[in-house]
Amino acid sequence: MLLRTYTKGIFRLECNPKFESLHCIAHLDQDISEALPYLNAVLGGFEYLKDPPAVTFKVYGRLITVQPRQIAINALQDEEEADRILEWLRREINDAWENREEITPSHEGAPKPNVLEILKLLPKTNCRACGSETCMVFALSICQGAKVPTQCPALSEEVVGS
Repeated sequence: MLLRTYTKGIFRLECNPKFESLHCIAHLDQDISEALPYLNAVLGGFEYLKDPPAVTFKVYGRLITVQPRQIAINALQDEEEADRILEWLRREINDAWENREEITPSHEGAPKPNVLEILKLLPKTNCRACGSETCMVFALSICQGAKVPTQCPALSEEVVGS
């Protein structure tokens, strides 16, 4: 087992205390840098950095960045969600490390979505049902991993699934 323990910190952004979501930084007690390319290969990282090593994932509308000694998670509903995600990641990190002989490590991120291609799929009504001011802001939020297409109620199932 590579990752055994961590210390979790939960906080709300000071720059905008009106935001309801929480953020989490977990300080890892073990260095997991060697596992990052394997974790990236298994989970399909959104972005992979070689120096300093880090992999970022977009999961359920959250951005999760894993570094050698730290995990950062944004836009959490509560502390219990942070615990669930951290435990899931601990299992994924350890599984990827234990199975590294069967995994081809990946030092590349996933292809980046194109904001204009996403905007073409949106209704362009700026209805704000997704929580964004405009469809353009919503498209940018999807590209940045802060939102997911299913948050637009006007999108059809066929479009969201593609």
